[in-house]
Amino acid sequence: MAGLRLPIVARAVLVGVAAAGAGTLPWALLVSMNIRYQSTLPWAVPLMAIYLWGYWSYLAQGRGWPESTAGFRRTNARANSLPPEAWGPALLTGMLGLASVMLLQGVLSRLVALPRQQDLDVSQYPVVTVLMWLVMSAVVAGVVEETGFRGYLQRPIERRHGPVIAILLTGTLFGFAHFSHPEVGVVLLPFYIAVAAVYGALAYFTDSTLPGMVLHAGGNMFSIFDLLARGRSEWQLTTEVRPLIWETGPDAAFSSNVAALVVVAALTVAAYWALARTMRSPETQRAG
Repeated sequence: MAGLRLPIVARAVLVGVAAAGAGTLPWALLVSMNIRYQSTLPWAVPLMAIYLWGYWSYLAQGRGWPESTAGFRRTNARANSLPPEAWGPALLTGMLGLASVMLLQGVLSRLVALPRQQDLDVSQYPVVTVLMWLVMSAVVAGVVEETGFRGYLQRPIERRHGPVIAILLTGTLFGFAHFSHPEVGVVLLPFYIAVAAVYGALAYFTDSTLPGMVLHAGGNMFSIFDLLARGRSEWQLTTEVRPLIWETGPDAAFSSNVAALVVVAALTVAAYWALARTMRSPETQRAG
């Protein structure tokens, strides 16, 4: 029967996508029902909070039946605690990485036409209800997608084929997972791969999905509120739409964007290098 076992990559993809779907699909169902029934009350939020607690307990902490898979669940969820001195460098590194991604998008937006994210019409719902829906959506994305993609999917591939292949494959699947949004297509795949590389590298260097969860949830929350307030799509650097350089030629704004990208990308690489040194230091390993 050993010969019938799936390859590591296939198993990781199946388990990782299933773990991500087990968290995102229930929330999508709950919030869609809440919109149709009793939308004045955000009743889907406490129900999802209870479900998310069970999700975390079972898939991340390894509780529940069967006990024979508890170790597998804890190890591959990768929700490992970080020493206090590692949190600052990890979050700073992740923020620099995300800043690099947004500057990259500023460059790409002058090379190809990027779609516009669909505006959310929330005027017909109470403000408190919308606020709670949006906050829970960000929390679900942070916890579930990091557990599924950077944990269950990336970690086994990383151990067998190394971090580069693991992060690229995970990022590609992470991008395809967002194709469920009608405005998302192939032109946005580099954006999602780049974002996944930031979170994936954090998970690799810290052996934890926790910093990625904080940044992912926080970033989603900021993007949603910025979309509502200013109409800025999450993959756009600014709300201003500039002409493609093929039509007008490179200008000062484009050159400044490229220069800023080079500088911030270099700082990001240095920050990841420093984070790796921090995680390897005797003090950090003793604290961990």
